[in-house]
Amino acid sequence: MIERPQYLAKLIAKKENGLIKIITGNRRCGKSFLLFTIYHEYLISQGIKEKQIIELALDETANAKYRNPIELDNHIRSLVKDKSKQYYVFLDEIQKVESIQNPYISNSDSKISFVDTVLGLMKIRNIDLYITGSNSKMLSSDILTEFRDRGDEVRVYPLSFSEFYNWYSGDKSKAWREYYTYGGMPLAVTKKTPEEKSKYLKDLFTGTYIKDVLERHKLVKDSSNLEELLNVISSSVGSLTNPLNLSNTFKTLKKINIAPETISTYLEYFKDAFLIDSALRYDVKGKKYISTPLKYYFVDIGLRNARLNFRQQEENHIMENVIFNELKVRGFDVDVGVVEHNSKNADGKSQRNFLEIDFVANKGSRRFYIQSALNIDSEEKRLQEINSLRRINDSFQKIVVVKDDIEPWQDDEGIQYIGIKKFLLEEDYLK
Repeated sequence: MIERPQYLAKLIAKKENGLIKIITGNRRCGKSFLLFTIYHEYLISQGIKEKQIIELALDETANAKYRNPIELDNHIRSLVKDKSKQYYVFLDEIQKVESIQNPYISNSDSKISFVDTVLGLMKIRNIDLYITGSNSKMLSSDILTEFRDRGDEVRVYPLSFSEFYNWYSGDKSKAWREYYTYGGMPLAVTKKTPEEKSKYLKDLFTGTYIKDVLERHKLVKDSSNLEELLNVISSSVGSLTNPLNLSNTFKTLKKINIAPETISTYLEYFKDAFLIDSALRYDVKGKKYISTPLKYYFVDIGLRNARLNFRQQEENHIMENVIFNELKVRGFDVDVGVVEHNSKNADGKSQRNFLEIDFVANKGSRRFYIQSALNIDSEEKRLQEINSLRRINDSFQKIVVVKDDIEPWQDDEGIQYIGIKKFLLEEDYLK
């Protein structure tokens, strides 16, 4: 069994806190396994009886009846009638529950949704309620307004490199090659051959992710443009872009006309499904956000590679995507940093330049500036990589992460250098 200790610890800390535990993340990243196996076994180890744990997977056809919010409510209430017992209710893929017309009010637009059911169950004192969902719309602003302070989110990601390596049998270098190729989707990890891993990841897109997007957003009739955009985003991981640039790319390279507004909508669909995430640009000196362009990253690098049939294996872009995901797993807010400075051009005239910092990672009062560098095998290359970091005047820690296995060291300017595997495996490093 692949352990997920940090997520188990979060669930244990939130146990019986009176709030709805909302477990989110992309399909097949391990949410159901976390609840139905890992957390279930923990509860049993604490003396909880099997009958006190009620589990319902709403994406299974056998439970289609309970996608009606009233039927779901009646079913759960029928199982928790013994007020002397504490019940733990796990509702998996809650977004499958449809909104229906209120049958008790005629001639009205009144609807009953999963929000009504969940809030009603939460009020039953002997229920500790856990729900999972695979799209961010279940946490949209409207729904959050209805939940107010009654929901407690736990975001689950595919396996981090640390989780993967703790399960993997092999040395770190081999583990890293495997991870940056096939990623951390739990079922992909457990496949035995490269062919099986590749097929599983490709099938996830057509059989699960694309299908989910098409079903949820009924205005999308043709998946070809949607899938082509996924390919373009996959190729441009780590590159600054925006919907207008992507529209021009389609027009120039693909001979397809797609309006920037349509591309923006499609990108939101991918983010909604937790397939991709984005990082805004942040002006470090000006202390303000630059809305466009921005960067997109895949929540799992194996999924990204599968979209490209494992053809584009540029380790520098892959490293950058993996570091972004690692920072998100560790609970950081992550931006792309920009540092403005003035220099002289060939004619001696002053000109403005913008230097990029791969990541500005913030958590509470802490901040880290992080540069991803494939190598710094020469002094010229090292100085090039730290050019932006040297122009930041505050005292927050500055880190360069490199591919090679090196002993961590610090230069005379206080910039730290560390190998990628050590950075990913030592989770206390950014504390």
